[in-house]
Amino acid sequence: MVQIAPRCDQTARSLIYLHKRNPSNSLTYQHLNFLKRQVSSLGITNPISNPMCCAKIDQPNNKSVNHLVPFCSSLCFHSMLPKPAVDFSSTRSPNEPPHVQVETEEAKQARLDRQWKPLKVDASDLPDVYARLAKIKLTALVATTAAAGFAMAPVPFDPVLFFVSSLGTGLASCAANSINQYFEVPFDSNMNRTKNRPLVRGQISPLHAVSFALACGIPGVALLTLAVNPLTGFLGAFNIFLYTCCYTPLKRLSIVNTWVGAVVGAIPPVMGWCAATGSLDPGAFVLGGFLYCWQFPHFNALSWNLREDYSRGGYRMMSVTHPGMCKRVALRHSLALIPLTTLAPALDITTWNFPVISLPINLYISYLAARFYYQGDRNSARKLFFCSLWHLPMLLLLALTCKKYSRSPGDAAAPLTLVPSAK
Repeated sequence: MVQIAPRCDQTARSLIYLHKRNPSNSLTYQHLNFLKRQVSSLGITNPISNPMCCAKIDQPNNKSVNHLVPFCSSLCFHSMLPKPAVDFSSTRSPNEPPHVQVETEEAKQARLDRQWKPLKVDASDLPDVYARLAKIKLTALVATTAAAGFAMAPVPFDPVLFFVSSLGTGLASCAANSINQYFEVPFDSNMNRTKNRPLVRGQISPLHAVSFALACGIPGVALLTLAVNPLTGFLGAFNIFLYTCCYTPLKRLSIVNTWVGAVVGAIPPVMGWCAATGSLDPGAFVLGGFLYCWQFPHFNALSWNLREDYSRGGYRMMSVTHPGMCKRVALRHSLALIPLTTLAPALDITTWNFPVISLPINLYISYLAARFYYQGDRNSARKLFFCSLWHLPMLLLLALTCKKYSRSPGDAAAPLTLVPSAK
């Protein structure tokens, strides 16, 4: 330790000497970066080419080495600086290509594709844009449930009225879905599931989307009111209001949005029943109850695997904020389908064969809901969701095959009169 102390003292004094010197003559981080660029451009493999400097630095017993360090550092630094009169082209062989990066057409096209640019939609692409704006698959499901409600009504079948009511319900659904997308553009852009929607990508303007919604909503409600009956038109307008002004903002405020959305989905079969009968009978509420209970296992299973997306978008879904309740509600409403099918023949809507032949599919979806409740993983949620896709059309088809005609065609065609019958 006594022998090492003088050398440590000399090293400390040399470092102090370095800091006291003129900063312009000392090595800095910028100097080192400049040297690195010069070494790379000139192809220098051994930048310290001064043997004297290397010899002085490598001699540990030389007492003057610490005094030569600043000199050697400056010498090495200045020896690596390029001379102004040097022609860099002479240092390159004739066959060596210049160090200039030439961008190919493929690389240029790939770079331009990654940049933001306005999307221009041709007139031939508008049908596809309108279909995605109206959520055509969801609209088809709404029109199908409304048609099922019309077909289940215990009155003679009128094909013209059936077509008009289904068309008006579909147009009302297109309007509601378009307005929903108009309100949710900032939030849909944060979700992988909805980031490719037309308004998010800028394929059409917001004014264009609202105009399309009005072009669907006004004729749809008018068709239901004037060509069907005012009650059906009122239900169509009320459902648009409930979906756009209640369900859509509630998605970011409370988990109550799931129950409001279930009511929205339960109204179309009630509209179909009202279109056929012109009144709200108990059978309309039973069909609406089928849709209301079915939506909870369907949507809760769907939202379970989209929790990250909904959380990123800022939506308050049961699967995000109350995962235990999400599983319980799905199981509870799956089991509720069994007594609900028993209520249909009790109200003379179907025969008693309906609860018997629909029991297997109701037990199966209840079994999958129970697995989803106990396991709570992606696989069980996916199986429950795919089961719900075929369960609803199967349930409605079985109800239609077991339909009970409580009103005969002669009774329906008989005019109403207040004259008492002769005894």
